Amino acid sequence: MSGAREQFGSRIGFILAAAGSAVGIGNLVGFPVGAAKNGGGAFLLMYAIFVFAICLPVMLAEMSVGRHARKDPLGAYREISGNAPHWKLAGWMAIATPFMIAVFYMVITVWIFGYLVEAVSGNLAELANPETFNTFINSSTVFAYMAVVVAVVYLILQGGVKKGIEKAAKLLMPALFVMLLGLVVFVLTRDNAMAGVEFYLVPDFSKITAPVINGALSQAFFSLSLGMGILITYGSYMNKQSDVPNSAKLVAITDTAVAFTAGLMILPAIFSFNPDINPDELSESSVGMIFTYLPEIFLALQSSIGYFGASAVASLFFLLVFFAAITSLVSIFEVPVAALMDEKGVSRKWALASLGSVMIVLAALSALSFGKVEFLTKFVAYAGADKSLFDVIYDVFYDTILPLNGLLICIFVIYRWKRANFNKALEEGSENFTGSWFERYVDISLKTFIPAILLIIFINTVAVKYFQISLFG
Repeated sequence: MSGAREQFGSRIGFILAAAGSAVGIGNLVGFPVGAAKNGGGAFLLMYAIFVFAICLPVMLAEMSVGRHARKDPLGAYREISGNAPHWKLAGWMAIATPFMIAVFYMVITVWIFGYLVEAVSGNLAELANPETFNTFINSSTVFAYMAVVVAVVYLILQGGVKKGIEKAAKLLMPALFVMLLGLVVFVLTRDNAMAGVEFYLVPDFSKITAPVINGALSQAFFSLSLGMGILITYGSYMNKQSDVPNSAKLVAITDTAVAFTAGLMILPAIFSFNPDINPDELSESSVGMIFTYLPEIFLALQSSIGYFGASAVASLFFLLVFFAAITSLVSIFEVPVAALMDEKGVSRKWALASLGSVMIVLAALSALSFGKVEFLTKFVAYAGADKSLFDVIYDVFYDTILPLNGLLICIFVIYRWKRANFNKALEEGSENFTGSWFERYVDISLKTFIPAILLIIFINTVAVKYFQISLFG
């Protein structure tokens, strides 16, 4: 790509953009449900430990590689490795992964937008009907909503880093925080809400098992967008004076704070709606919670705050989740866009148009794989079940390859780039990092237990997803 590389205009712009990539559906719904099903406060504690003890060093690895090379993931791997073929493959994986994740994330974002429209229209009774979701995702209306979501993503990304991504993050992220806090305050005033707070915050250490620990670590890794190439790409937009270690800490703190606060919204709401709820009965799926369970809660609110009040709360919730989904989708899709611009020297508009066209086709095919088209619905079979095209994309690129990409970046910075060069890159713009305990911890952790843990996660994911065998019993 000709000309000077784009840069974030401010430190807060980078932090909000990076936090926007991390804060998504998993934070707002998946994390609270995971905490509810896995010991409440004990899950929270483990999640926080994993974020800062394991995920933060991986964040530093990705961001420092991007800033040093000032290129997309493929270019960064190629330049630092001296064009080694096997590391170019790692670069290609870091580009293909976010592109394919953007496909299924687009589908989910479209569903959220559709439910937002219905909530604003006041159709709470219809949304709360258990049959509505399956009918909706197989309707032609989905494609009209997809056109709107594509337009929003295009408008943000065509503005570039400073005028598009950073500007949108500065608007959407504060709005997201305000809406989240507003919903928390509202929920905590409901009857029996404190029972949900108590369950959420008081640890039940008897529930700590190997699968729960694995779940907390996986949630932490996925929620910070590690392994997607996003932080390599965003790191390449940082200037040499930026303090990478402190910026990474702030992103991790922001992401964790949002996840924690979301728990104060979801769990009290569930306990208020059903005081006798058994958390083990909650859906494992964020999608199930958003589109089937929570609409029932919004409908039940009509008895206490009226039709318009319940519609307003539902609308606010879906707007909150939509903002979170959009910020994540923009960040995810920026990775292949930046790569095409860097590698082929094309304009941003051309990259957006070409890659966007392919993504829309794949997203449309995925949207048709829920019963509309049998071939796409029963695309392949593994682990004793038929899998749709949507399932395959999710299983392969989100669940399986992400931890592998995280493992590869750890090995790359320590054993290919060499830890001396890695530490020197981190020290640039961060004088306090030099010789600190944090520097020593990052150095030791990335060359010892973090790669081992990520390798175990990868192997266990493959065993569970495709062979129905768990390393953890």
